[in-house]
Amino acid sequence: MEKKKKTTNCETCTNYVYDEDYDCYVCMINLDEDEMYRFLQGTNYSCPYYRLDDEYGVVRHQN
Repeated sequence: MEKKKKTTNCETCTNYVYDEDYDCYVCMINLDEDEMYRFLQGTNYSCPYYRLDDEYGVVRHQN
């Protein structure tokens, strides 16, 4: 059985931060050439560095 990868959304990732120098949001991860190519090809990219920006996740884990 083939495992289906989830499509990721940069806007909900902890690595997607506002850069004041560029005046826009940027990814803090330096994707290699192959990863960048897959990312730019469309919306089905499954980023291996994606981490959900869930502030309450830490609190739930502590309880």
